[in-house]
Amino acid sequence: MTTTSGFTDSRELLGDAEALRRRAATDGFLFIKGLLPRAVVLQLRQEVLAVCARFGWMRNDTPISEGRCNLSAVGTLPAAAVSGGIPPAAYADVQRLERFHTIAHHPNILAFYRELFGTEVFPHPRNIARVMLPHPGVKPTPPHQDYIHIQGTPNTWTLWFPLGDCPRELGGLAMLQGSHKDGLLTVMQAQGAGGLEVHLCNTGRTWIEGDYEAGDVMTFPSYTVHKSLPNQLGDRIRLSCDFRYQPAREPIEEKSLLPHGDILSWAEIYQGWQSGTFQYYWKKYALKMAPWDASLLWQKERICN
Repeated sequence: MTTTSGFTDSRELLGDAEALRRRAATDGFLFIKGLLPRAVVLQLRQEVLAVCARFGWMRNDTPISEGRCNLSAVGTLPAAAVSGGIPPAAYADVQRLERFHTIAHHPNILAFYRELFGTEVFPHPRNIARVMLPHPGVKPTPPHQDYIHIQGTPNTWTLWFPLGDCPRELGGLAMLQGSHKDGLLTVMQAQGAGGLEVHLCNTGRTWIEGDYEAGDVMTFPSYTVHKSLPNQLGDRIRLSCDFRYQPAREPIEEKSLLPHGDILSWAEIYQGWQSGTFQYYWKKYALKMAPWDASLLWQKERICN
């Protein structure tokens, strides 16, 4: 497999649903520059960094907005506590951020998915923040498909975006072009967030990677193989969000309605929110539930045709 640098911007296709679908069908992903307002993304970045500062992980001699960590303080954390992100107490504080959850309902995002799906959109409430500290125990997320972790409909799309500018050297997301056409792949255990890696055969497919700026988004369906690049920028923290969206009438697995990390209840997350607009919003939908298939998470033999 080869690597090509640079994403094709699909912003010019907004307003042309058929063109968006054709590109998605070919590549298995869509990169859209500036779908979110930069100021909105940077405001959330500042709130997440403030959580990290409260735990003593940020440098005091540089502006917090630069995202530079105190390597001595970060280095005292056990590797097991940061392998998939930050320790539970800190992650709970991120999950409590109202802006973190409400940004998932930004009108630009919902309008995009309505156009792409051609039907009513359901945003999953199980929003994920990736707060990846510059720690020796933090490994890049291995090549994987999201379906085995989400299930429900394969037509669930992930929206990934960095909280701040994210050059390749900071550890952005890379996409395996056309890999959604290969169906559901077998998995093996691996280091990094999620803990599972797909078996990749010599398909001749190409890894696509590029630089991101605050407001840029990458989105893809559940069978597309993707991975994170390693953080090579010393003391810099890498922040990103994973949100999921699907056509409202397609099935969803029950755990997608629970808070991510299983460390807080929704009542605990909502405590202190200024608005009730997006609290328990999924109860307004007539959702079709799908059963969980635990066998998909088992380690399996490499199967290549």
